[in-house]
Amino acid sequence: MKLLALGFGYLLGAGMLHAGEIRLESGPTHTALLELYTSEGCSSCPPAEAQLSRMKDSAGLWKQFVPVAYHVDYWDRLGWRDRYASPAYTARQSRYAELWQSQSVYTPAFVLDGKEMRSGVGSLSSPNEQRTGMLTAVSKDSKTWEIEFRPAKGEEGEWEAHAALLGAGISSKIGAGENDGRNLQHDFVVLSQQSAPLKTEADRAGGSLTIPSSAENAPRKAVAIWVTHRGQLAPLQATGGWLAAR
Repeated sequence: MKLLALGFGYLLGAGMLHAGEIRLESGPTHTALLELYTSEGCSSCPPAEAQLSRMKDSAGLWKQFVPVAYHVDYWDRLGWRDRYASPAYTARQSRYAELWQSQSVYTPAFVLDGKEMRSGVGSLSSPNEQRTGMLTAVSKDSKTWEIEFRPAKGEEGEWEAHAALLGAGISSKIGAGENDGRNLQHDFVVLSQQSAPLKTEADRAGGSLTIPSSAENAPRKAVAIWVTHRGQLAPLQATGGWLAAR
């Protein structure tokens, strides 16, 4: 799988591609993590996915917000197996439901910085003035990432980094279930994800993680990286960017 052209520099989402490396970084103010829980077997999901797809053209992409789409597997029972769905993503949504003291999960469902959004996403392109710290991620191969998080002054704790490989421009012909016969378009699909604890030293926390590879030949790929308090879901800071294909 070839994801990245190296050896020259140009702007790539929230960071800069230098010779031999990808560098992604947030600003000192908060960048939001927007999660969509969706399924190819859910007839009400395509409009929500279309809303997420329109964010590709937003000036705030990777700077004010980082979008990820988790495909859940509980709609597979209707006869169509969503190839992007994972029990792990269903478990993630169920964990949110427990935190919100909700009795059930549903799709489509938007989550912004760990908070349920039943009234819709709205605009995310306006800068957030909340200072949460600087998050930097550097990679030479788009798979293994060196992470550094410098929390805002006075913020203490144990941190955990999370990185997801995203697929965009995906077209999927549905052959059963509620969307039978439709040709669905997907963007920011989580293809694989990895988490790792960060080691705290003085005013920074650092570590490395490797994102599992994916066999999905998506027309375009990106990476989303965020940091949380260790063991928690709500993000403190996020960054991301497109990966240039060879």
